[in-house]
Amino acid sequence: MSAAWLFRLQTAARRPWLRVALFSLGGVLAALASAFFAPLIPTTLAGTIGSEAVDEILSILAGGMLPVATFSLATMVQAYATVTSTVTPRAVNLLMQDSRAQNAVATFVGAFLFGVVGLIALKTDVYGEQGRVILFGVTLVVIALVVITLVRWVEHLAHLGQVESTIDRIEAAAYAAIRRRAAEPHLGGRPWQPPPPGAPVVGSAATGYVQHIDAGALHRLAEAGGLTLHLAVRPGSFVHAGQALVAVAGAGRDTDLQALAASFTIGGRRSFANDPRFGVIVLSEVTARALSSAINDPGTVIDVIGTLVRVLIGWAERRDAAPEEAPYPRLLMHDDSAAELFEDGFGAIARYGAGHVEVGIRLQKALAALHAVGGPEMRAVARTQSDRALERARAALARPDDVAAVEAAHALVGRETGATPA
Repeated sequence: MSAAWLFRLQTAARRPWLRVALFSLGGVLAALASAFFAPLIPTTLAGTIGSEAVDEILSILAGGMLPVATFSLATMVQAYATVTSTVTPRAVNLLMQDSRAQNAVATFVGAFLFGVVGLIALKTDVYGEQGRVILFGVTLVVIALVVITLVRWVEHLAHLGQVESTIDRIEAAAYAAIRRRAAEPHLGGRPWQPPPPGAPVVGSAATGYVQHIDAGALHRLAEAGGLTLHLAVRPGSFVHAGQALVAVAGAGRDTDLQALAASFTIGGRRSFANDPRFGVIVLSEVTARALSSAINDPGTVIDVIGTLVRVLIGWAERRDAAPEEAPYPRLLMHDDSAAELFEDGFGAIARYGAGHVEVGIRLQKALAALHAVGGPEMRAVARTQSDRALERARAALARPDDVAAVEAAHALVGRETGATPA
């Protein structure tokens, strides 16, 4: 299976309805399986181990699980609305992909259907005495699963929709994507070079964001045809119909350009999975919302600044450890740069937080930390961002002592000796 199809399947598997449908099917099959395995139960055991109580137990399951599932869905929708208004709408998709929430709702719906189907089968004498014994045992297992799920769900509900837990989810998604990309610069290819004049191009068939590029498939096609592919886009790029995705050097009459186009997945929205900058941008959006006049929460901004430092340090560490030899030398493309990542993460904080002295100080200390651990490129970008943030703070802060405090923190950027104050 190609990486492009695997990406599409993984995307589909994260949708809530699929897990609910699978668990529902499992509940129905579990209820009907008791009749199928009934001959395995000795007739001497039939009706002797509590199987007569299964009717009442199934009635409780059927009557109780649907309200629990409905309440859980209502709570999730309320959490999504809270995140939309207080954090950022872009984080809602991460909450919708929460496997624990999906498992909880799916378990409750599956238990409800198990109870309903079991009752119907009992009333129509599908099971017989032997089948009732198996149904009783399966019912006990279902009850145990429901109890375990309820306990875990109560703990999960305590954090669902909170700003801190949502930031943690965004950080995890951004960290995974940024480390994955840093380990394979240029998606495993080589740095961008302009294609030769007159090289044919493969255009996009849709308008949207590049969500995934199957670099392995592109390189195999390039190897087979003796091609060099100059990729004009990367995951996260916005393209319109007909816009060039890749220029093909060395193409002949037999070159299948449509096969190259199939390696690009275009969607209506950006994806966290393969777009490192998107996670950083969403973290920055959280700070913009927190600094709005309606919320005015500098503490959340300071929290996100620390999150961005962890994410960018992870990028620097994996970038330094990346192999020098490109596994896909026939692919040439642009890559995410430190300047882009720093601007995505800290640009909005410097603009909207310029009038908050505590934000300005924390931002300068964060840039000092990144300057200390980064390579030459990161150090230069950290210094540039620090200077810009200081200029904005000087223009926005009214009190000279506040300006002096930010200037003192700015002086830490580039200091190679001593520890950076917390």
